[in-house]
Amino acid sequence: MTVSFLEELKRRNVLRAAAAYLAVSWLLIQVVETVFPAFGFGGTDVRIVIIVLVIGLIPVLIFSWAFELTPEGLKKEWEVDRSRSITARTSKTLDRIIMLVLALALGFFAFDKFVLDPARDATREESVARQARSDALVESYGDKSIAVLPFVNMSSDPEQEYFSDGISEELLNLLTRIPQLRVISRSSAFSYKGKDIDIPTMAAQLNVSHILEGSVRKAGNRVRITAQLIEARTDTHLWSATYDRTLDDIFATQDEIAASVVEQLKLTLLGDEALSVRKTDPEAYALFLQARHIRLEDNPQAYEKALQLYQQALAIDPDYPPALEGLAEMYVFQGLVGMLPVDEASRHAREAIDRALAIDPQFAVGVAGLGWIAVLYDHDMAAAARHFERALKLDPTDLDIISGVAYLAESLGRLDTAIAFKEYAVARDPAGPVGHTELALAYLKVGRPDDAAASVRIALTLHPEHFGAWQVLGLALLATGETEAALKAMEQETIEAYRLSGQALAYYQLGQKDEADNFLAELIEKHTEDASLEVATVFAGRRDNDHAFAWLERAREQDETGIGSVATYYAFRNLHDDPRWQPFLAKMGQSDAQLAAIEFNVPLPEQRPK
Repeated sequence: MTVSFLEELKRRNVLRAAAAYLAVSWLLIQVVETVFPAFGFGGTDVRIVIIVLVIGLIPVLIFSWAFELTPEGLKKEWEVDRSRSITARTSKTLDRIIMLVLALALGFFAFDKFVLDPARDATREESVARQARSDALVESYGDKSIAVLPFVNMSSDPEQEYFSDGISEELLNLLTRIPQLRVISRSSAFSYKGKDIDIPTMAAQLNVSHILEGSVRKAGNRVRITAQLIEARTDTHLWSATYDRTLDDIFATQDEIAASVVEQLKLTLLGDEALSVRKTDPEAYALFLQARHIRLEDNPQAYEKALQLYQQALAIDPDYPPALEGLAEMYVFQGLVGMLPVDEASRHAREAIDRALAIDPQFAVGVAGLGWIAVLYDHDMAAAARHFERALKLDPTDLDIISGVAYLAESLGRLDTAIAFKEYAVARDPAGPVGHTELALAYLKVGRPDDAAASVRIALTLHPEHFGAWQVLGLALLATGETEAALKAMEQETIEAYRLSGQALAYYQLGQKDEADNFLAELIEKHTEDASLEVATVFAGRRDNDHAFAWLERAREQDETGIGSVATYYAFRNLHDDPRWQPFLAKMGQSDAQLAAIEFNVPLPEQRPK
């Protein structure tokens, strides 16, 4: 009975049909596992394909048992005259199919093993190495890491929230000065404001062992500050205190809180001045905190209001360097967004910084401010290098200074240094979208588009409308050949000039030249005066070098923001072999030889505190 049943299975080609189906299914699964991730499909989608194929085996077996292929087409098996059956011929066809599929499978295996695997391994190794560097940085501090959460405003006036936020930020800045302590940046710590997340979860997401939180109640000249230090893993209060003081004592109070935290964490300070707040008139200080709070809204109206508040603070205390630096920053921003002519913005910013440094020549953020002015407005890379080097020596932990060092290193073509500083900044500011976007741009420049896409996706998860991030994602996807996905990303960009140039690039790469021309024409019509660089990127992407150089020259003549670091623009990589490229860069002091001659000796971020 058993033998006859097996013979019948063979005669009806059920076993061969099953073998052919399994061979095709196996090959299909290998292809799906390789291709799906490139289109954003995850493990769940692969599992669905496998389940469908497994279930599909049953109808294949039933079909091959019940039906037979004849010269007249498919017929039910019992309707076929055995003398006219062609199952023997069908079996040979199935054998050929099986051999063909096995040959394809072998070829795919070889391709995957010797071509795809090395690329995947290299990407995986770099990703693991990057994560290891970040983990090493975190681990090196052991239990000496902290996030300062925004203190809760307990005042009757909700408008006083700027004051409670400002106190939190000042405490954070104080603790940042201690090299033995890893302090999470303001943007990451404040991203949890108003969210109902328990302390252990929050600490795990930020990779810190301690949390400092509290509240501020301000009434007239009286302030009550409550602070508590929490051991995050166990959610245990290590220390808490309440301070009832006047505004005149606010600086000493912040010193006391920071010193108490340090004592609890058992750190050794580098001298008595390590935790001393810079003092000013209490009214000027309140205006300074309000200005700093408003500028974070990051729009032209906020810049103008913050500038006015800084000026009011300086009218009370004209010798307060932080307010002078804040004033300079607002002038820089106003120049960048077109609120002031570039030369006027540069002049006012420089005057404010010079005043701050005349009062305190060791004011690190002020020194870095000169670096930003040098690179953004003067296009003087050598001067910027001197300023950022000195600023880093004065304060090696300030994230704004670290960002400036990374920006200049990238502009000078020192991409390994830039990436090291940017990865360090992201480790200190894991919830800040700016750092992830800047890191993505650096990854693009060194030919790591997959890492770039991963990094900028984190930024977009944190802030879906972060300016420029969708364009960066689009560029990364264009580099990996995912053109349709790149177009969708470009369409979501919030800055119009970036969106239009991105759409023009994506449509051109899709082969839809008419659509690409339309978006390029719209870009030129609307943004000739402020985005010639974006027009140049489109022509460079088309390998239309003549027009690319014409628009680059226009951008140089208009002194557009960004022209000072054009040498390392990812979008202009197609121009590097053109004989006109180096002479064009030389006009701005950015040729390879000129940049290589600039000394910029900055130590990589410390991996272990001393």
